[in-house]
Amino acid sequence: MKILCVSDFVDPMIYNPNVKEVFSDVDAVLCAGDLPIDYIDFIISVMNKPTFWIFGNHNLDAYKSFHGERSVFPQHMTGSENKNYHGGTYAGFKVLRCPNLLIIDPKTGNQRPLLIAGVSGSRRYNKGLCQYTDKQMKFKLIQLIPQLIKNKLKYGTYLDIFLTHASPRHIHDHEDPCHMGFDCFNWFLQKFKPSLMIHGHIHLYDMREERIGKYYDTTVVNAYSHVVVEFPLNEKPNIES
Repeated sequence: MKILCVSDFVDPMIYNPNVKEVFSDVDAVLCAGDLPIDYIDFIISVMNKPTFWIFGNHNLDAYKSFHGERSVFPQHMTGSENKNYHGGTYAGFKVLRCPNLLIIDPKTGNQRPLLIAGVSGSRRYNKGLCQYTDKQMKFKLIQLIPQLIKNKLKYGTYLDIFLTHASPRHIHDHEDPCHMGFDCFNWFLQKFKPSLMIHGHIHLYDMREERIGKYYDTTVVNAYSHVVVEFPLNEKPNIES
C-alpha cells in the first residue's frame, strides 16, 4: 500500500482540488502534526482515504477537545472511542488496529490489519500545550504497552508504524530545546521494533537535509511538507517526496 505522510506545512500540492488525482494510488494518509484542523479536514474530505493524525506543538485550537474538555467541540466530534473527526482518526496516545487497511505480514505471509501507534507533542520548551519532558513522554509510551503486547500475541508483531510529531534523539533532530528529539523514542524503537516511524517537527528548508534515517530495525522518515511511502518496506524503501 502507499501512504501519504504530511506535516508542518500547508503544501499547495496537497491543498488543491486536484489532490485526489495527483495521489490517486494512495491508500491512507498519516498527518504528523503542526497542521491546521481545516487542512486535515480538507485532506480527509477530498482524498476519502483512511486518515490518522496527531497534534504537534502548534495549531492546537482543537487540542483541549481531544484531551479532556468535551465542551469545546460538538458532541459528534468527541463521543467515539477513537475520536473520529469527519472520518479521520485521532491517533494521539493510542494503539490502532486498522481492519480497513490489510497487509500481508512479511514474516508470516498472513493477512492482518495494519498496526499503528501514535503520540502527540514535542519536547517541553516553554510550558505550552502538548509539550512533555522525556520522563513524561516515556510514561505515556509505557501506557501503550498492554495493547502492544496484545498485538504481539495475536499478530506476531508489536507494531508496524509509529506516528509522532517529534523525532527520536540524534535522528533528524536539532540541539535547541524545542527541536531536540525524545530519548524515550529511541528506547521505544529498540523495544517494539516498528518497521516505520513517521515524524514531523523538523523543517526541511534545505531539501538536501536528510529525510530518511535508520535506527536498529526501523526506517525513520521526516514527513515535512509531504512524502509518499510504500508499505510494507522493501530492503530499499520506496519513498517519494
